[in-house]
Parts: sequence; structure tokens; C-alpha cells
Amino acid sequence: MRVVVALLALVLLASGCTRVQRTEAWERGPVPDLGPAAQLRLGYFPNVTHASALVGLEKGFFAGELGGTELVPTKFTDGATEVSAFLGGSLDAGFIGSGPALNAFARSDGRAVRLVAGATSGGAQLVTAPGIDSPADLAGRVVVTPALGNTQDIALKAWLAENGLAEAVEVTNRDPAQTFAAFTQGEVQAAWLPEPWASRLVLDAGARVLVDEADLWPGGRFPTTVLLVRTRFLAEHPQTVRALLRGLLAADAWAGEHPAEAKAAVNAQLAELVGKPLSGPVIDRAFAGIELTTDPIGAAFPALAQHAVTAGITRRPMDLTGFIDLTALDAVLAEDRSTAPN
Repeated sequence: MRVVVALLALVLLASGCTRVQRTEAWERGPVPDLGPAAQLRLGYFPNVTHASALVGLEKGFFAGELGGTELVPTKFTDGATEVSAFLGGSLDAGFIGSGPALNAFARSDGRAVRLVAGATSGGAQLVTAPGIDSPADLAGRVVVTPALGNTQDIALKAWLAENGLAEAVEVTNRDPAQTFAAFTQGEVQAAWLPEPWASRLVLDAGARVLVDEADLWPGGRFPTTVLLVRTRFLAEHPQTVRALLRGLLAADAWAGEHPAEAKAAVNAQLAELVGKPLSGPVIDRAFAGIELTTDPIGAAFPALAQHAVTAGITRRPMDLTGFIDLTALDAVLAEDRSTAPN
């Protein structure tokens, strides 16, 4: 699997959010390698854009690689809450949107977290009610995103600014399930959503696609979901992080070889987590718009950081050197190459 490591700009635009005030122990001196962790607390969302996490959990790929380390999965429904868990030290690793991942790094002055792998590219769309056929048709309307400062919220606000609509459109935030209900009742006419919610609105509520975010990026690729790890945990338990990455690679490989079974695995997790599986057409459409990849698509992060500033989520210059740390992933990929048949 090819991992693209792009050089980040030395100066990016970073957070004006409240910063972590306490001093972590790892800031006070060298952190020893303590061997495999007794426990790994892993965050993820019940979304198709977190398919790697859902497949890894459902099929036991993570647990199988972690061995004696206890896996403690933790479900989140918004990036801000997961960021708080990282900064509060109650989460060791997590699948999270690229926007909140940058925010976690910025809020801790680049200390608390490291991006160790990509997870998903694509899978986000601006969908609208019939009659909204162009960006100009959004003027005077309300557009919904899942949460303030989440990946889709930032993408929408940056897109509105680029189209001269920042002052003409009101952006509000709702849980995607609430947005779906409000759309079907005519209370919401437009929303920028990740999968499977974009597909649900299109197939189950009659929405139309105004913007597929993939069309806004070179080659149609951008990091929707990434894998983040606490810096201290990465330093103390590199073996455990490598084991987690082996599980991620195994989940992605299995999903690529067994697409129907992968959809079924994701649907089984969604049924357990939210109480209802997706219909066949919805999960088929949702999967068609995503790519499972450990490539973090590093070349996109300067633009993503700028989008956060444009969206008003961040405001101060910051050096993001060290945000992406692929040391563990490269080691695991090297293991795979060394065991491959000649």
C-alpha cells in the first residue's frame, strides 16, 4: 500500500480556541517505552466514513492484533467531544475527522496528538431540496452541518466564502439524524453531511446533490477520517500502536477483497450502535463515495488549515511540524514487505 507523505508548510493557520492549560507529564522529560499497553481506548463514529473502524471492530481485526491489550471501543457522535476526550487523557487513539484532528493539535500547541494514519477519503456532499440548483439559490437560506467546527462544517463555510455567500447563508448545526427528520418535514432545505447521511437524504428523502466534496480536491481525494493517537501513548506504547495499525491494514485489505461482506459488517455495527441498519441501496451508495486508505493525503492539510481560518474556527498562525507522524505505519508496512513472497 502506497503511503504519500507530503511536506506540510512550515507556517499554517491555527487555533484561536481555548488551549490546554495543564502540563502533561510527557512535556516534562523523556517518555520511556513501556511495552504493550494493558488497555487501548479507541474512539470512532457510527458513520460509513468510519468504515475501517467498524469493520475492524466487527470482524475482530483490532482485537486479534492487540493480543493481550484490552480493546475498549468508545463511540462518539461529534468531533468536539472526541477532541475533549483526547485532550483530557481519557482516549488513547481514535478515528476522527480531519478538521477536529487539526483542532486537537492546535489547541494543545502541537503537543497532545499525532496523526499516525489515514482512514477514509471522500464521502461528504452538500445535498439540497428540489429547486436549489445553484450556489446562488442558497442565498437567504439555512444550511445544516453535523457540528460546529467539524470537518463538514469547515468545508461548507470555506466553500460559501469562496462562492461569495458567507454573509448570505446562515449555517446551523444539528445531529445528522435530526437533520434527516427536519429535511423530511420541510424544515431544512440544505445540509453538508458525511456518509451515510448524504445518501439517506438523497435516496430516502428526495434530496439532490449540489456539491460532492470530492469534486473540490485534486484527483477527488481528501482526508475525511484519520487515525489520531495521543503523543504520550505513542511514545510509551509504540508496539500497541503498531498492532492497531496492523489491524487497520487488515481491515482495509479484507474490505477490499470482500466488499459485500464489508458492507454487511458495517451495517451490523450500525444496527448495534444506532438501533437500525441501513437499507441496501443506501449503504451501496455510501460505500461508492468513499475510499478506505491509510494514506493521510498529507498534501491536503495546508488547504484544510486555511479552510479552518476561513471558516472562523481557527485564527492564529501555527507551525504544524510533527502533526503527521507515520513512523509506526512505515514500520508496519516494512514488515509486510519483508514477509511478502519474492
